[in-house]
Amino acid sequence: MTDTSHKSVPSRHRKRFPGISSRAYEHPADRSALVALRKLSGFDTVFKALSGLLPERSLRLLFLSDSVRVSDAQFAHLNDMLRDACYILDLKKVPPMYVSQDPQPNAMCIGLDEPIIVVTTGLVELLDEEEMRAVVGHEVGHALSGHAVYRTILLFLTNLALKVAWIPLGNVAIMAIVTALREWFRKSELSADRAGLLVGQDLRASMRGLMKIAGGNHLHEMNVDAFLAQADEYEKGGDLRDSVLKILNVLPRTHPFTTVRAAELKKWSETRDFQRVMDGHYPKRDEDKDTSVTDSFRESAAHYADTVRTSKDPLMKLVGDIAGGAGDLGGKLRDRFTGTGGGNGSGAGKGGAPSSDATDGSEGTWRRPEPGEESPDSGS
Repeated sequence: MTDTSHKSVPSRHRKRFPGISSRAYEHPADRSALVALRKLSGFDTVFKALSGLLPERSLRLLFLSDSVRVSDAQFAHLNDMLRDACYILDLKKVPPMYVSQDPQPNAMCIGLDEPIIVVTTGLVELLDEEEMRAVVGHEVGHALSGHAVYRTILLFLTNLALKVAWIPLGNVAIMAIVTALREWFRKSELSADRAGLLVGQDLRASMRGLMKIAGGNHLHEMNVDAFLAQADEYEKGGDLRDSVLKILNVLPRTHPFTTVRAAELKKWSETRDFQRVMDGHYPKRDEDKDTSVTDSFRESAAHYADTVRTSKDPLMKLVGDIAGGAGDLGGKLRDRFTGTGGGNGSGAGKGGAPSSDATDGSEGTWRRPEPGEESPDSGS
C-alpha cells in the first residue's frame, strides 16, 4: 500500500510507524520532563516570546549563506535518507537540512519555530550509508520530540553564562540551570539514539556509527563487541574515587560518553518495549494530550531506582546498600573508596566473625570476571 504523499521516498524494506508518539522511544527521564513541559499552561507562548531573544534567525541565515542545503540537487543521498526517516517516523513536515564544512564529526537539530538539521562534512565523510541513516533518524527523532526547542534554549543560556560571568552570583545561578539542562539533554540523546534505531532498523550499523565517532574511520581495526566491553568495564571498574571522577567528567557534556550510548542502545534493543514498537504496538501522538504527568514521573523514578539496584558502579552499589540498610556501612564505604576487598581486618563483623557484607565489595557480587580477563586497568 503506497502513501501518495511520499512517492519520492526510496523503497525500503523497513517498517513504518504511522502516528507514532515520541513517547514510544523516549528515555524515561527525558519523557517525564517533556510531558511535564507540554502540560504547562502557556508553555508555547513563553518559548515563542523567547525566540526574539535567541539567535535563531541569525543561525538560519548563517547556515543558508555559508553551508550547503540538502536537496535533490545537492547531497541527494542525504535528502533521500531525510525523507525516508520522516516517512518512517511519520513526521509530516520534512525539516531543512544543511551540510556544514567542519572536520569534526557532528550533527544537531536546533530551532524554536521550525527545527533545522545540520551535519558536518566530517560526519558525512566518516560514516557509510547505513550508519548515516541512523544519524539522520537520530536528528529526526530530536525534531519529533521537540528537543530542538530546548537545545536552542541551552545554547542561549550557555552563551549568556559567559557574558554575565563578571556579575557576582549571576553566573552561578545560570550555570545551575545549564547543568540541569545538560543532564536532561544527555538523556534526550539516548532517546534520539533509539529513534535512529527505529529508522535504520540495523543495530550493528548504529553500533558502528558510534564506534567510528569514538575511534575514527578505522573499522578494520575495531570490533563492536570489544567496544561494548569497554562500556561494561567503564561502569563496573574502579572504586568510589573513579565514580566521582566519572560524574565530574560528564557534567560539562551535552552528550553521554560514546561507549555508554552504545551499551544503552543495545540494552534497549533487547527489551520488550522495543519489540512491541517493532510489532506495531506503540503510543500514538494523538494521545499525547491525555498523558499523565504523575505516571511519567513515576516511570522515571522507577527507572532510576532500577538503575541504582542493577548498576555495577561502586557509587551506585553503595547508594543501593544505604537504601537497603546494609550493615557495617563504615567498612563498606572504606572498601569501596579504596578498592580493597574484605579479606583482612575489615572483613570482620562486630563479634570478630567474618562479615558476609565485607565480601560484597569490589571483588564480590558486583564483579564477574570475564574469560581471559586481566587485572583492572588503573586509569580512568
